[in-house]
Amino acid sequence: MASLGLEVLFKGKNFLRLLTGLWVAVRISLISVAISIVLGVFLGMLLGSRSRLLRGAFRLYLETVRIMPQMVLLFVVYFGTTRVFGWNLNAEAAAIFVFSFWGTAEMADLVRGALQSIPLIQRESAQALGMKPLQVYTLVILPQAVRRLIPLSINLITRMIKTTSLVMMIGIVEVLKVAQQIIEANRKTAPNAAFVVFAVVFLMYFLICWPIGSLAGYLEKRWS
Repeated sequence: MASLGLEVLFKGKNFLRLLTGLWVAVRISLISVAISIVLGVFLGMLLGSRSRLLRGAFRLYLETVRIMPQMVLLFVVYFGTTRVFGWNLNAEAAAIFVFSFWGTAEMADLVRGALQSIPLIQRESAQALGMKPLQVYTLVILPQAVRRLIPLSINLITRMIKTTSLVMMIGIVEVLKVAQQIIEANRKTAPNAAFVVFAVVFLMYFLICWPIGSLAGYLEKRWS
């Protein structure tokens, strides 16, 4: 049986480089998620208004995000806008902007759905008891909406972590880029190393995303 090239993982600082690359991907994800949650919650609450113009603008925004692949958005922002407008935008900032742009739309739609899922009769019952509109919103609607929103938000985090693998296409040295560099550097001495290296990358993503996904599933079952 041919050697799988396991030794390349422990050659020099290769394993440490993989961990460093993984942290780059996670860091971009965490920053993007934080921005998406703040902007998405705000935008999602605004969508509760009766303004057709606001709802129409958001629908256009959401459909644009859903139709256009994230890779295309990365290319447009990093390669396109820098040439057209002549500004100096580094790759990581471009990635954070694109993932925040995508995540805000997804988060706002989740918030809108969570708020609208509360039965109208609960609002009417609270008002019949003499509660003011602000009290109805903060004491009746929001607590229930948050419980429905948290599991869905956690799933969005795992999706964003996995999608950050695309940033290697604009030159960011994250975990997949490092893996390719290691494989290429050892192509002659360990031609089968790709299997082991990418298996380790898969395991790294699994160890990060599986606990997050399990937490979302647990909360969804507990609060359903």
